Amino acid sequence: MTALYVLAQEYRDAAEKLADLDLDPQTIADTLEGMAGDLEVKATNTAMVVRNMQALALQIKEAEAAMAARRKALEARAERLTQYLLVNMQHAGIQKIESPYFTLSVKSNPAAVVINEPGLIPAEFMRQPEPPPPAPDKTAIKEALKAGREVPGAYLAQGQRLEIK
Repeated sequence: MTALYVLAQEYRDAAEKLADLDLDPQTIADTLEGMAGDLEVKATNTAMVVRNMQALALQIKEAEAAMAARRKALEARAERLTQYLLVNMQHAGIQKIESPYFTLSVKSNPAAVVINEPGLIPAEFMRQPEPPPPAPDKTAIKEALKAGREVPGAYLAQGQRLEIK
């Protein structure tokens, strides 16, 4: 089967050649309509492949979200069980449990800073975040350009897209 880009080029070449000939508009339209059939079938089939890929991508995205939710639930459950073990070992006064599979040990964490009243912290201990760099406001630029104003370094560009409904 002929590739879509080949069919499109053949159609364009034929349209240009027919335009150069001294033919009536109906003859040109009929000739191009006959050639358009293969092009339309190929384009339709290509659009079907696009739709299938989009549907598959959506299914993968949904599966990823479901797996992420499942992972988070397992992580939370594991953390709760770890805390359960720690609390009960502490309550029983047990520091270490050895088994053939692993060793459970109650260990002290390094000292951590706890901020209970942030307003009382002296300025020397406060971090000052870097302000974000200035960025163009595309909405304001677009409105100015549409209103006829010239904006150095910017212009409006109209692209095209294929819509498959």
